[in-house]
Amino acid sequence: MKIKRFEELECWQEARILVKMVYEAINKSEKFRKDYRLRDQATDAAISVMSNIAEGFSRQSNKEFIQFLYISKSSASEIQSIFYISLDLGYISKEIFDKIYRQADKVSQINSGLIKYLCSQRK
Repeated sequence: MKIKRFEELECWQEARILVKMVYEAINKSEKFRKDYRLRDQATDAAISVMSNIAEGFSRQSNKEFIQFLYISKSSASEIQSIFYISLDLGYISKEIFDKIYRQADKVSQINSGLIKYLCSQRK
Protein backbone atom coordinates (compact mmCIF):
# COMPACT_ATOMS: atom_id res chain seq x y z
CA MET A 1 0.00 0.00 0.00
CA LYS A 2 1.45 3.32 -1.06
CA ILE A 3 0.93 6.29 1.24
CA LYS A 4 -0.72 9.10 -0.68
CA ARG A 5 -1.28 11.72 2.02
CA PHE A 6 0.89 12.87 4.90
CA GLU A 7 -2.04 12.28 7.26
CA GLU A 8 -1.55 8.55 6.70
CA LEU A 9 1.98 8.64 8.15
CA GLU A 10 2.23 7.23 11.66
CA CYS A 11 4.92 9.75 12.57
CA TRP A 12 2.63 12.65 11.58
CA GLN A 13 -0.27 11.14 13.57
CA GLU A 14 1.94 10.78 16.65
CA ALA A 15 3.32 14.31 16.15
CA ARG A 16 -0.26 15.59 16.13
CA ILE A 17 -0.79 13.96 19.53
CA LEU A 18 2.43 15.59 20.75
CA VAL A 19 1.24 19.05 19.67
CA LYS A 20 -2.01 18.59 21.58
CA MET A 21 -0.13 17.41 24.68
CA VAL A 22 2.17 20.45 24.58
CA TYR A 23 -0.73 22.88 24.27
CA GLU A 24 -2.67 21.14 27.04
CA ALA A 25 0.33 21.26 29.39
CA ILE A 26 0.81 24.97 28.74
CA ASN A 27 -2.89 25.77 29.13
CA LYS A 28 -3.04 23.94 32.47
CA SER A 29 -0.24 26.06 33.95
CA GLU A 30 -0.74 29.76 34.54
CA LYS A 31 3.00 30.22 35.10
CA PHE A 32 3.79 28.50 31.81
CA ARG A 33 1.18 30.57 29.94
CA LYS A 34 2.70 33.78 31.30
CA ASP A 35 6.27 32.83 30.38
CA TYR A 36 5.79 34.05 26.82
CA ARG A 37 9.27 33.24 25.58
CA LEU A 38 9.24 29.64 26.81
CA ARG A 39 5.59 29.12 25.86
CA ASP A 40 6.15 30.35 22.32
CA GLN A 41 9.34 28.30 21.97
CA ALA A 42 7.50 25.17 23.11
CA THR A 43 4.57 25.66 20.76
CA ASP A 44 6.85 26.57 17.85
CA ALA A 45 8.91 23.41 18.39
CA ALA A 46 5.81 21.21 18.65
CA ILE A 47 4.34 22.67 15.48
CA SER A 48 7.71 22.18 13.77
CA VAL A 49 7.74 18.47 14.61
CA MET A 50 4.39 17.97 12.90
CA SER A 51 4.73 20.46 10.06
CA ASN A 52 8.14 19.31 8.89
CA ILE A 53 6.83 15.79 8.41
CA ALA A 54 4.02 17.10 6.21
CA GLU A 55 6.27 19.50 4.31
CA GLY A 56 8.92 16.88 3.69
CA PHE A 57 6.35 14.38 2.46
CA SER A 58 4.98 16.91 -0.01
CA ARG A 59 8.43 17.41 -1.60
CA GLN A 60 8.08 14.01 -3.29
CA SER A 61 11.80 13.40 -3.06
CA ASN A 62 13.27 10.92 -0.60
CA LYS A 63 16.36 13.09 -0.14
CA GLU A 64 14.32 16.15 0.82
CA PHE A 65 11.86 14.13 2.90
CA ILE A 66 14.78 12.73 4.90
CA GLN A 67 16.09 16.24 5.49
CA PHE A 68 12.71 17.37 6.84
CA LEU A 69 12.40 14.27 9.02
CA TYR A 70 15.75 15.18 10.61
CA ILE A 71 14.42 18.67 11.31
CA SER A 72 11.32 17.11 12.87
CA LYS A 73 13.54 14.91 15.06
CA SER A 74 15.55 17.95 16.13
CA SER A 75 12.39 19.78 17.10
CA ALA A 76 11.27 16.77 19.15
CA SER A 77 14.55 16.99 21.08
CA GLU A 78 13.97 20.71 21.51
CA ILE A 79 10.59 19.96 23.10
CA GLN A 80 12.25 17.54 25.51
CA SER A 81 14.77 20.20 26.50
CA ILE A 82 12.11 22.89 26.90
CA PHE A 83 10.06 20.61 29.11
CA TYR A 84 13.08 19.99 31.35
CA ILE A 85 13.10 23.75 31.89
CA SER A 86 9.36 23.74 32.52
CA LEU A 87 9.77 20.96 35.07
CA ASP A 88 12.69 22.68 36.78
CA LEU A 89 10.71 25.93 37.06
CA GLY A 90 7.72 24.12 38.53
CA TYR A 91 5.45 24.88 35.57
CA ILE A 92 4.53 21.22 35.06
CA SER A 93 4.45 18.02 37.10
CA LYS A 94 6.89 15.14 36.65
CA GLU A 95 3.99 13.08 35.31
CA ILE A 96 3.24 15.57 32.53
CA PHE A 97 6.94 15.90 31.78
CA ASP A 98 7.31 12.12 31.45
CA LYS A 99 4.31 11.81 29.11
CA ILE A 100 5.50 14.59 26.81
CA TYR A 101 9.09 13.34 26.88
CA ARG A 102 7.97 9.83 25.91
CA GLN A 103 5.69 11.10 23.15
CA ALA A 104 8.47 13.25 21.67
CA ASP A 105 10.77 10.22 21.85
CA LYS A 106 8.15 8.07 20.14
CA VAL A 107 7.83 10.51 17.23
CA SER A 108 11.62 10.72 16.94
CA GLN A 109 11.98 6.93 16.85
CA ILE A 110 9.29 6.57 14.18
CA ASN A 111 11.01 9.30 12.17
CA SER A 112 14.31 7.43 12.52
CA GLY A 113 12.72 4.25 11.21
CA LEU A 114 11.26 6.10 8.25
CA ILE A 115 14.61 7.76 7.54
CA LYS A 116 16.30 4.35 7.56
CA TYR A 117 13.67 2.98 5.19
CA LEU A 118 13.91 5.97 2.82
CA CYS A 119 17.70 5.71 2.77
CA SER A 120 17.46 2.05 1.81
CA GLN A 121 15.18 2.99 -1.10
CA ARG A 122 17.74 5.46 -2.50
CA LYS A 123 20.39 2.80 -3.17
